[in-house]
Amino acid sequence: MKGLRRLMDRLNPLFAKGGKYEKYYALFEMIDGFFYSLPDVNQSAPHVRDGSDLKRVMMFVVVGLIPCTFMGMYNTGLQANAAMASLGIEAAAGWRGGVLDGLGIGYDPANIWACTWHGFLYFFPIYVVSVGVAGIWEVVFAAIRNHEINEGALVTTMLFALIVPATTPLWQVALGITFGIVLGKEVFGGTGKNFLNPALTGRAFLYFSFPAEHSGDAVWTAVDGFSGATALGLAAEGGVSAIQDGGITWMQSFFGTIQGSLGETSAFACLLGAIFIVYTGVASWRIIAGVFLGVIATSTLFNLIGSEANPMFAVPWYWHLVLGGLAFGMIFMATDPVSAAMTDAGRWIFGILIGLMTVLIRVSNPAFPEGIMLAILFANIFAPLIDYAVVQVHIAKRSRHLARQSN
Repeated sequence: MKGLRRLMDRLNPLFAKGGKYEKYYALFEMIDGFFYSLPDVNQSAPHVRDGSDLKRVMMFVVVGLIPCTFMGMYNTGLQANAAMASLGIEAAAGWRGGVLDGLGIGYDPANIWACTWHGFLYFFPIYVVSVGVAGIWEVVFAAIRNHEINEGALVTTMLFALIVPATTPLWQVALGITFGIVLGKEVFGGTGKNFLNPALTGRAFLYFSFPAEHSGDAVWTAVDGFSGATALGLAAEGGVSAIQDGGITWMQSFFGTIQGSLGETSAFACLLGAIFIVYTGVASWRIIAGVFLGVIATSTLFNLIGSEANPMFAVPWYWHLVLGGLAFGMIFMATDPVSAAMTDAGRWIFGILIGLMTVLIRVSNPAFPEGIMLAILFANIFAPLIDYAVVQVHIAKRSRHLARQSN
């Protein structure tokens, strides 16, 4: 092929304008196009695209969420069964107690099967309501816009179900997912056009609209009459020593056997999911690494500054990572490919901003011990500006380079 290319190059002057065989140039051009090949052919395949589409990407995220889902169900049941044992309650209230008693499952906190089933009976209704309501809105907007129903709501509903307390009333679940889908996504044009994470938008709406059901000490364990602070709440009151005095170790926080929202307590389960979604290319490792670096840098700075009045100043970075929903948000929320930054450099900046804001909110805002939710939503707003700034910097660099070459 290279020999033919050289031959055609030599014949070109004869057929070009002014050449001996100018009138046959069109025929020559057709033959030349048939034999044309680049002198340097790239043998690797970075330019090849596979069959990835929205459905496949969404399914990868769902698979990545499986460890958090099962760990969330187990831990929800574990916390409920342990609370029932401490209060001397023999059976769960309502229809859940009827199901567990009818199946003979029991309420032993040491029984993994019993804990998982108990937690499943809280997770499943929340998820079903989320999927059902979100599905209705997807159908409505698909009919209005005359396009196919996309699969974006599948991931949004699972994420939403995992970041609310197990005790959330189902009507609030319906209201929250409605707000997230409609006002967080559909009003901007649907999946791919929203600039806020829909699941976090719905969660933020519930938090600020119904604080009694989404904050405090009585909402994290699904047993009436039981009250207990989360590890992050204890840290806000007395730092790491308060967490340890409450009988919570770092390993418990890492594996997620502590009070919290349905599926975001286990950093270990989040890590398993992270390995999968980063390996499959669904999530950007740069964003995750950026959040990680932002948390380390900001918490270390607060550790060095210190404060006698605020114990959160002394909480080290490795505790921050396993408290609250930081690990879950860092891996599954911040890496949302639609609402995050798109450029490589922008992803680093985006992630670092989230890590910085998370620790800043946790330490400096005594009324709001968690920070990852607001940090991600804040960064979502600035993601387009971050990408714009990165692109402009690249344009300026190339312009200077071309100017130097021309001189």
